[in-house]
Amino acid sequence: MPLYKTINFSPTTRILIWEITESFEELLGKVVLKEKTQLRLNGMKSEMHQRAFLSVRMLIQEIGFTDHDLHYDEFGKPYLSPNKCHTEPVEVSITHSHHFSAIIISEETVGIDIELQREKIIRIADKFVNEKELNRLQRFDAEDYIKKLTVKWGAKEAIFKIRNEKGISFKDHIQVNPFEIGDKETIAFLEMENIQQQFCIYFEEFQGFTLVYAFEK
Repeated sequence: MPLYKTINFSPTTRILIWEITESFEELLGKVVLKEKTQLRLNGMKSEMHQRAFLSVRMLIQEIGFTDHDLHYDEFGKPYLSPNKCHTEPVEVSITHSHHFSAIIISEETVGIDIELQREKIIRIADKFVNEKELNRLQRFDAEDYIKKLTVKWGAKEAIFKIRNEKGISFKDHIQVNPFEIGDKETIAFLEMENIQQQFCIYFEEFQGFTLVYAFEK
């Protein structure tokens, strides 16, 4: 079943995950796209990217919206316009990685990210984790190290999707408190110039992927 999982986090927040098993043609036949979206889809060179893009529209339909309700602001942040089923504004964040996509909808300010757990993240770790934290993480075994780096990357992506401030450095401006994989939650901070913001981070694993979502405190 393509709708892989629904997480009812709270009465005002839901996460939906889609496993992308359908062909491009199957997905395209199940969604109605506005002209702007169709043009964007046509410009994508990767079929996997096209299928992920369409699977997000399937998730949007699962929560009672359509592509006509989904818009992006000048910074590329998605938002949903009220419709006859949802008269109050809701926050939305979108992510996809390989054969999974996900959305989070909430009355709170939220961000979400899915990442495949892979060794490649070790090679780029110094780009998004400071030296002190990197030294601490390297004391763990390789599997735990990869998983924790993936949570940190996902948390910083989710926070960036919330704030989307120009000049944010994942390495210098966003710090994630130490955690264990079994904790499934932690705290993170964004500190830059006149911004000091705290975030609640939640995460879980499935099929070699890590799902991370963040809320402003």
